[in-house]
Amino acid sequence: MAINNEENMIEAVSTYVEDIDNTEDAPIEQFSSVVSHIQSLYSKAKSYRLTEEQRWLRAYRNYRGLYGPDVQFSEAEKSRVFIKITKTKTLAAYGQIVDVLFGNQKFPIVIDPTILPEGVTEAAHFDPALPDELREGAETTDTPYGFAGDGADLTPGATEQSLMLGVYEEKLKNVSGVKEGKGLTPSSVTVYPAMVAAKRMQKKILDQLEECHASKHLRSTAFEMALFGTGMLKGPFAVNKEYANWVNGEYSPVIKTVPQVSHVSLWNLYPDPDANNMEEAEYVIERHKLSKSQLRALKKRPFFRHNVIDQCINMGESYIKEWWEDDLTDYEQQHNIDRFEVLEYWGIMDAEMLEDEDIDIPEELENVDQVQVNIWVVNGNVIRLVLNPFKPVRIPYMAAPYELNPYSFFGVGIAENMDDTQTLMNGFMRMAVDNAVLSGNLLIEVDETNLVPGQDLSLYPGKVFRRQGGAPGQSIFGTSFPNVAGENLQLFDKARQLADESTGFPSFAHGQTGVSGVGRTASGISMLMGAAAGGIKNVIKNVDDYLLKPLGDGMFNFNMQFDYDNTIKGDLEVKARGTESLMANEVRSQRLMQFLGVASNPALAPFPKFSYIMSEIARTMDLDPDKVVNTAEEAAIQAELLKAFQATQPQPEQPVAGADAADPTGAGGGTIGIGMAPGPQEQGFTGNEQRPAEAGGPTEGAGGEQPVA
Repeated sequence: MAINNEENMIEAVSTYVEDIDNTEDAPIEQFSSVVSHIQSLYSKAKSYRLTEEQRWLRAYRNYRGLYGPDVQFSEAEKSRVFIKITKTKTLAAYGQIVDVLFGNQKFPIVIDPTILPEGVTEAAHFDPALPDELREGAETTDTPYGFAGDGADLTPGATEQSLMLGVYEEKLKNVSGVKEGKGLTPSSVTVYPAMVAAKRMQKKILDQLEECHASKHLRSTAFEMALFGTGMLKGPFAVNKEYANWVNGEYSPVIKTVPQVSHVSLWNLYPDPDANNMEEAEYVIERHKLSKSQLRALKKRPFFRHNVIDQCINMGESYIKEWWEDDLTDYEQQHNIDRFEVLEYWGIMDAEMLEDEDIDIPEELENVDQVQVNIWVVNGNVIRLVLNPFKPVRIPYMAAPYELNPYSFFGVGIAENMDDTQTLMNGFMRMAVDNAVLSGNLLIEVDETNLVPGQDLSLYPGKVFRRQGGAPGQSIFGTSFPNVAGENLQLFDKARQLADESTGFPSFAHGQTGVSGVGRTASGISMLMGAAAGGIKNVIKNVDDYLLKPLGDGMFNFNMQFDYDNTIKGDLEVKARGTESLMANEVRSQRLMQFLGVASNPALAPFPKFSYIMSEIARTMDLDPDKVVNTAEEAAIQAELLKAFQATQPQPEQPVAGADAADPTGAGGGTIGIGMAPGPQEQGFTGNEQRPAEAGGPTEGAGGEQPVA
């Protein structure tokens, strides 16, 4: 996979505001108002995020099993045990999301034609059995599909046939008599241009996602989604990728521009504080922590200002730790961090502000008040400033909530939902441990007046204490405390049940044993697991709406804008199928099999779409339909091969004419019926005793031989 045109670099076809060739002599103080504006927005976003950061840090501590500074222990509390049920629940939710994303080793993203495709017909046909003179005289049906506008004008190079055939135009350019719609005669050949373009686009997108290792980045996004409540993903954006190539024994790599997606940590993203989701956000700021080599590497990317980058490096490192970073790293760094803080801004910028900085605005945008830009800032200086290259304009970030909070940009995760129950479980377990230690040891009381002074009062087996002479009574007493750890453990189990309810993940869903009642049977376990899956359905719906669908749309628009392969383009739509993959596959598979049984009736054979049925059955079994189900063309070839194979096999022998059909030997032996076996003393029973024959007659059972005189 690769975008097969070296001129399709994303920035090369976009309109840029600042070019490095014209800024080599420019002072680094340029764009001071732009920098001030971005830093002001950054400070505003940081203030808004403070409460969220406290919530995330508490979730992280519960996941790691760490007590925060807000937890105070009394002197009587000796145990510091932390039961990490939050980690168990988080990993269970994370596993569910990953299963949805990669259950059948493919992203649950599907490309289909729209209900009424524009620019290409849904189906077209021609009849090769017709005489050439008839097909030459046939006229194509006027198509209602066209390009946006008055419906009459065609784009340069387009024809009515190209509007109808789309990807098939080149293959069928020499075929006359092509008409819109499905062929109704046995000899007609029907093609589906819109569906073919959709499947090619789908394979292109899945190939691109595989090549850019999107699965790795999506797993990181899913983890933060489950733990913190929101997962962030960036892309698709263009990168120059090096492909290995050898010419005459020498390494000559090929550089191509390809789409890339990457995970962005929630801690490093600062969205518009007035927005409740990405669609409402007017800007997003990503905070980078780059080394000198990483900062220099930016000069290899287009439209970065080389001289300003060098000057920023000479100014020295500028990274300042945030208050939460030491908690995430488990230790406090005592030295300065040799890194640069880089702010990447995507969003709206006033055109007037850019004009005040003597930045030329393209003619097509001179009459607009605001423009979408991408700006990188280091050490108070702009190292990149370009217009947003994407069409339609979008901010290349996706924010997927685990549990949607309609009044906040950030969602609610597993750790927050069970925060109180985690505190209760820790408290009850600490009490149980302290009580077990206390009840398992005696408290020693010593009457020193009866003992010789100056003795060592420590206790060990065989210890001898010396008493004073004549002192009456016992000098050493042992007191035991009752063991109530069982009651504390019962409270612990109750808190754990509350954690199951608050998270929607029952304990048996992630391996807890000891399930009683109906859960001890196979059908009962299946019912319980089905009920447990209901709690994750809303989460998977959020994955569809806020992650898979925007990702699919972004990849689709990227290819429509920058890919020169017209065979993958058309009036198509992206569908996320994550929820479908989570639904009860067993029930769906059973219904499909029942329908297949009905469709197998020869009288109904012309009506079902067997290829679709087989593909859906494969999906319910977590199999790749493209690998296990033949297409219509492949099925036709296989049918011909099977027919030819059967023709080479020996045919069964035909019965002799006139013979009884029930006699397979054809020897006229008659029908062998089913009767009762002869019993003792009945004729034909081999165990009967032989009787002497009458005079002159044969002996019974002797094969007709005469007795010896």
